[in-house]
Amino acid sequence: MPEVPASHSDRGLRRLAAGTLLVTFRGLTAPDWVLDGLSGGLGGVCLFGFNVEGPDQVATLTSSLMNAGDPVISLDEEGGDVTRLAYHVGSEYPGNAALGAVDDVDLTERVYRSIAGDLVKAGVNLDMAPSADVNTADDNPVIGTRSFGSDAALVSRHTVAAVRGLQSLGVAACVKHFPGHGATTEDSHLAIPVVDATLDLLRERELAPFRAAIGAGTRSIMTAHVAVPALTGDTPATLSPRALTTLLRGELGYDGVVVTDALDMHAITKSVGLGGGAVLSLKAGADLLCMGSIPTQAETEAVIGAIVAAVRSGDLAVERLEEAVARTQRLRDWARETRGQHTEDTVVGLQAARRAVRISGATLPLRNPFVVEIDTPPTIAVGDVPWGVAPWLPEAEIVRVKPEDAQAADLLTRARGRSLVVVVKDAHRYPASRDLVTELVSARPDGVVMEMGLPIWRPDHGVHIATYGAARANARAAVELLTA
Repeated sequence: MPEVPASHSDRGLRRLAAGTLLVTFRGLTAPDWVLDGLSGGLGGVCLFGFNVEGPDQVATLTSSLMNAGDPVISLDEEGGDVTRLAYHVGSEYPGNAALGAVDDVDLTERVYRSIAGDLVKAGVNLDMAPSADVNTADDNPVIGTRSFGSDAALVSRHTVAAVRGLQSLGVAACVKHFPGHGATTEDSHLAIPVVDATLDLLRERELAPFRAAIGAGTRSIMTAHVAVPALTGDTPATLSPRALTTLLRGELGYDGVVVTDALDMHAITKSVGLGGGAVLSLKAGADLLCMGSIPTQAETEAVIGAIVAAVRSGDLAVERLEEAVARTQRLRDWARETRGQHTEDTVVGLQAARRAVRISGATLPLRNPFVVEIDTPPTIAVGDVPWGVAPWLPEAEIVRVKPEDAQAADLLTRARGRSLVVVVKDAHRYPASRDLVTELVSARPDGVVMEMGLPIWRPDHGVHIATYGAARANARAAVELLTA
């Protein structure tokens, strides 16, 4: 491939390179380098919990970004455990696992339309949602309750409903994580997970929701940093032309925006580096590169430099950059033209959570309740979002314990003569949590176990409540059953 002449750089090569990036910054207001960058063609911004204080502040922030340029403004607002707008308090919407448990596509569309209404008011035009992963691995550390379920047909129909709900108000959906992250047992934030599936199984299971989302007109699809040996060898799909160009563009016929998962994840940075990952993902067929929460201004500049250098050396075709930037511009134009107002639906989240909650056994009226919340390490995708029953049980004594440090005998002594409620998340993934739950409810078979993750494991004793998520709405719906 011939080198690009220097004159092309003068005509805007750096602007083209910048146009493929979604950058991140720390703080509640945008720094000058971001505002100046947007004026100079940066593709957009991805917001995180550290950019959020409250609705008015976010709207002011996004307004300043829009005034500086024509950015894509994105964040991860899945409802349930993964929320950015409600990062400091927890979401009022249940997540996908709860919606899949209800299995009412009209309800799912209504929930995502309400989320879209919140995003419109916040000034966001791209939502990194929904997760279309078919969660077939019980020990999946990164998907779990973010998935609608383990059945490809169920996940497909709810993915379509979510896309319709978001896009009805001009918020672009970003269906993730292509070609599927649900069969993995490693977190791509920390390593390169492997999906050990044949191409036939991949087409039947993992790809079904993406095929349905493409048919529903999703404006963007996010890549996964997963290796599929039958498709990508040991290369993450984000960097694989066979995954993004041959399969997604060719076989599935997708011509919308392909967004990378965060390039600062170890699956990329520990293998090819940030700049190398940016160039390789563009070569593979990605259009918009999510930098993630870590890269600084200097690292962002280095990535732009790496892309420019790759074009000048002939390693990356300038036409590939032009194609990527053009696709992203079409998404911006669509969002602007489609943007709609939404009548606030303040009850749909709680309604959905109430329909999802499941109870086994008969509860007794609460007497001076003693609540043991078993601490669960937050995942990187979720972050440190508040969870638990405290907002809805103000009269209870609540203790948060680490399962490996807790003394069951002491907890049982404190609970003597009182109602015992044990709250846990994803007990099936943590032996120490299971051991503590078992010891508590074996001694107190009248106790209540509230599982706020996936209800894959349950003890032999006690009343069992499954919420299918740890959002505020899930907790409130569960407490209502205890206090009715």
